[in-house]
Amino acid sequence: MSESNLKKKDLAWGSLGFDYIKTDYRFTATNRDGKWSDGELITDEIMRIHEGSPALHYAQQCFEGLKAQTAKDGSVLLFRPELNAERLHMTAERLMMPPVPRELFLKGVEETVRANYAWIPPYGSGASLYIRPLLIGVGENMGLRPAKEYDFRVIVSPVGPYYKGGGISLISLAVTEFDRAAPLGTGKFKAGANYAGGLLSTQTAKDMGANEALYLDSAQRKYLDEAGSANILLAMTGNRFVTPRSNAILPSVTRRSIMTLAKDELKMTIEERPVAIREEMAEIEEMAACGTAAVISPVGKIWIDGQWHLFYGNGEKVGPVMKRLYDSLTQIQKGEKADPFGWTTKVNIG
Repeated sequence: MSESNLKKKDLAWGSLGFDYIKTDYRFTATNRDGKWSDGELITDEIMRIHEGSPALHYAQQCFEGLKAQTAKDGSVLLFRPELNAERLHMTAERLMMPPVPRELFLKGVEETVRANYAWIPPYGSGASLYIRPLLIGVGENMGLRPAKEYDFRVIVSPVGPYYKGGGISLISLAVTEFDRAAPLGTGKFKAGANYAGGLLSTQTAKDMGANEALYLDSAQRKYLDEAGSANILLAMTGNRFVTPRSNAILPSVTRRSIMTLAKDELKMTIEERPVAIREEMAEIEEMAACGTAAVISPVGKIWIDGQWHLFYGNGEKVGPVMKRLYDSLTQIQKGEKADPFGWTTKVNIG
């Protein structure tokens, strides 16, 4: 890598929002005639696709999200990228797209991060390099059928906190009149159409005074599913750490990791099961949303059935369980503490 690529960009790292910033390189690979190309780094951020592409007409598209962090010793760390590769594979099969081979996925992620080293926020800045792998169906088409060609791309952008305030921030959630996904639909897959369908619900929740929408199951509207862009975590009475289980919930890499930490480090009893929110409300001591972008966002209150329900500290304080889990996970991600699980992958900068 040249010296110019190693010199950090002159950015106000601590003031970054969660926005797109064009970086120098992105990785692209194509699937033509059933075969994947080796892939390469390019500089052009514009994707030129045929107007008949199934990604445009029928939402034959999916994506992933992960981060690269600068550790205290200056190394660059990825967090469990192999799980993102597995989830993209699962989603691609559900949408009748050719799965991106694990090796190609990891190659694309690491090469893009390495080539954009100058854009990776420094240690202690509170920012990170967000990584967005995406897969879309392209090519000439009109009928409702899978595409004949596919493009895989990895883009990156330096980002700050997902929610204003930085670090671990309290948020509020509101149950709206909308459903996110049917039990046997595409809710557990990271498909683009899932998010487009949730935009109105999110805006409605914001109009009600919340940060995000909170979804209940579409069959009975009784059990917790997830928030608009995050899974749900619950610290409950009896030292229990609970997360909802449903066929409509996206299998979060962050949630999976936090459940392990709650069990191994906090010695809590972990449960993944349907949660009847109204019946179990009194047993919830702390609630949080979790995902790659915000890591853990404690929920101070939720709006349901025409009223607000408050959690820890009268809805105004971050609870001790979520704070400990946030600190532990982010310290592992940034190389500040030992990683006994082997979750982090060091990128060879060269």
